[in-house]
Amino acid sequence: MSDPLVISWPAEKLTDTDHTSTHLSLADETPVGFVFNSVPYAVMMATKEHLEDYAFGFSITERLVSTPASIRSVRVEEAEDGVTLHLSIAGEDFRRLLQSRRAMTGRTGCGICGSDDLKSLHTQLPKVPAAPPVSLKAIQKSLTELASHQALNAQVHMVHGAAWCDDTGTVKLIREDIGRHNALDKLIGAGLRQKADFSNGFCVITSRCSYEMAQKAIMAGFTTLVAISAPTVRALNLAKEAGLTIVGLARPPAQFLFTGTVG
Repeated sequence: MSDPLVISWPAEKLTDTDHTSTHLSLADETPVGFVFNSVPYAVMMATKEHLEDYAFGFSITERLVSTPASIRSVRVEEAEDGVTLHLSIAGEDFRRLLQSRRAMTGRTGCGICGSDDLKSLHTQLPKVPAAPPVSLKAIQKSLTELASHQALNAQVHMVHGAAWCDDTGTVKLIREDIGRHNALDKLIGAGLRQKADFSNGFCVITSRCSYEMAQKAIMAGFTTLVAISAPTVRALNLAKEAGLTIVGLARPPAQFLFTGTVG
């Protein structure tokens, strides 16, 4: 079975002078279960698109596997009540996952929901790769062109996007989802599957830059993260420690540099 990604929903348009019946295009959120070597790990709410990318990105950014090569296969199983992603992973990573396993249920806006170990949030992350600073001109170009690459959002006006741009600001890869964390995971997973070099260029997200978004960008190997909205202080402290450049409140008229450098 395969439900449509965009659903037409009846609504009534309300104005001061008239009430008009119409239909609006909406995206749905679906429970997506992650099962590693037959052991359930998490259920997240996500848009039912690019699920194999999501499987790779989530596994890497949540540090469930050490490398993409540890994921031997991904099988997508659809049912009436949601989707299950069955991942086969290497034995060493699976043993580590079992030792730290926790029940995890993520809402659409969730990043680290289900974490029951505060210490795990502060585990030292790798430094980002050394790379020349991204130019301000490239960042501004990406912000100007981003909306034209958000095909799903153009229909439903409700989903987040995460894009990888090259050093000129050209969008090379983009993924969308109702959840901002899911969109970034899908982007990272797509790049990993295509063997992209994320240290070349930068990432743009259509959301705030929270701690989890910075962490995922660092784990993926991005050197610069550009966010449409503001960053949190915790995200900035994490970025400074790892060497991640963060540009926030980034709109076409102006952008704010919070950590790192731009060219």
